[in-house]
Amino acid sequence: MHTVGDATALDGRAPPEAWAHLPFFQSQWPALAARLAGDPREILPPAPQTFAALEACAPNDTRVLILGQDPYPTPGHAHGLAFSVEPDVRPLPRSLNNIFKEMTDDLGTAPSTGDLRGWSSQGVLLLNTALSVPAGAAGGHLKLGWDALITDILAELDQSPRALLLWGTKAQKLGTMLKHPDHLRIETAHPSPLSARRGFFGSRPFSRVNDWLKTRGEPPIDWTLQ
Repeated sequence: MHTVGDATALDGRAPPEAWAHLPFFQSQWPALAARLAGDPREILPPAPQTFAALEACAPNDTRVLILGQDPYPTPGHAHGLAFSVEPDVRPLPRSLNNIFKEMTDDLGTAPSTGDLRGWSSQGVLLLNTALSVPAGAAGGHLKLGWDALITDILAELDQSPRALLLWGTKAQKLGTMLKHPDHLRIETAHPSPLSARRGFFGSRPFSRVNDWLKTRGEPPIDWTLQ
């Protein structure tokens, strides 16, 4: 019988301490970790960054949730945070470029690189709905079993109010699990080039989140921090 420790030893992916109490890590993570360790393909992001988003935001520190889909499948791009890329990546992925376009319209500025770790340090959980992807195979791990972890994370976050940025129908479907009446819920089209003009552009999500945080007596997010 595998334990969480055995799974960690298999592939170097250690469950983040602040989230290790979630049922997923005891019941389903060992088998999933073994499948990852046994896959001969290059798996992205690199193993130590699999749980980077969770490591950066403990449950009690998470103020804003942004849901992505799966990591970028290009080696050297993904580092464990949804939509974020390593700071040297040029050009930016198209969805991220559209996020920055909307931010510039909304706030008059945007980060200088695609590295969004500065958001995480302020309590923005950049959560992909699959935490791994085979290199060159976008969506390749969407049915690997990560959905059980996402369900546990959302249940944890639903215990108190958060700002929810739900971009696109997949994120909005998952967002139905979040039922706390005091969440700030911003649902728009996805920022991808195929849909950004159908409601993402002009939605002003960044200023709306900051206005909500201020009404709660919390500091706003510095969206340009890196």
